[in-house]
Amino acid sequence: MSEAIVHASSAGTHGRDLRRLAERAGEELESAAASDILRWAVEHFGTDWCVASSMEDAVLSHLASQVMPGIDVVFLDTGYHFAETLGMRDAVGAVLPVTVRTVLPLRTVGEQDAEFGPRLHERNPTLCCAMRKVEPLNRALAPYRAWASGLRRADSPSRAGTRVVEWDAKHDMVKLNPIAAWTDADVDSYVEENGLLVNPLLYDGYGSIGCAPCTRRLLPGEDSRAGRWAGTTKTECGLHT
Repeated sequence: MSEAIVHASSAGTHGRDLRRLAERAGEELESAAASDILRWAVEHFGTDWCVASSMEDAVLSHLASQVMPGIDVVFLDTGYHFAETLGMRDAVGAVLPVTVRTVLPLRTVGEQDAEFGPRLHERNPTLCCAMRKVEPLNRALAPYRAWASGLRRADSPSRAGTRVVEWDAKHDMVKLNPIAAWTDADVDSYVEENGLLVNPLLYDGYGSIGCAPCTRRLLPGEDSRAGRWAGTTKTECGLHT
C-alpha cells in the first residue's frame, strides 16, 4: 500500500475518532460548568485549540484564559467593523492573558469593490460573508484540532439546538460551545462579577454586533440577532452553519 493511501486512511480514522469523542462529550458535558468544558478541551487537545471571538464581550476569552493562559483568540477583521469592535479587540488583548490573532480576508475592501462592485454586502451578503468571514476562519482554524465559540441557545431560535460540544463537519474538527446553555442574565452576572469588558454598542441599542453596514439597533421586542441583515432572509454569516 502506498504511503499516500496509508496517510489518508490514518487521517480518516483520526477524524472518526474525533467525531465520536465530540458526540460523546456533547452528551456527558451537557450539564457541566463552562470552565469544566474548557478544561476538557485542555485535557484532550493541549494547546491545539483556540477561541473565536466577535468581540461583543470578553466572557469566552476570560473563561478560556483561566484554564489556559495565553490561549489563541481568533478575531476576523472584515474591514467593515465598527470602531468600537476594533477597540474591544485591542482592549481584550491588552487586559487578558490571551494571544489575539487578527485574521484578514484575502482581498481588501477596495480590492473587493473593484472586482465585484461597491456594496456587495447589499446585493449579495452571502458572498460578502463568504469572502470576508468564512474563508478567513477556514484559514485561521487550520492549525488546530478544536475551537471554541460563544454561541448560546438564547441568541435566536436557529441556535436553540446548540450542543456544548459537537462535531464541526465543515472544518472536520471538534467545536466547543461552553456557554451554550447560558441565559442573558448568566452573561450579565459573569461580566459584573469579573469586571469584564463589554462592547459599548451593546449599551447603545445593539443586540448582536457584526459588520457596520449590515447591523442596526434593535426594535422593541426583537430577539438579540434581529438587527443583523435586517430586511433580508439571511440570519447567519456562515461561520456556524
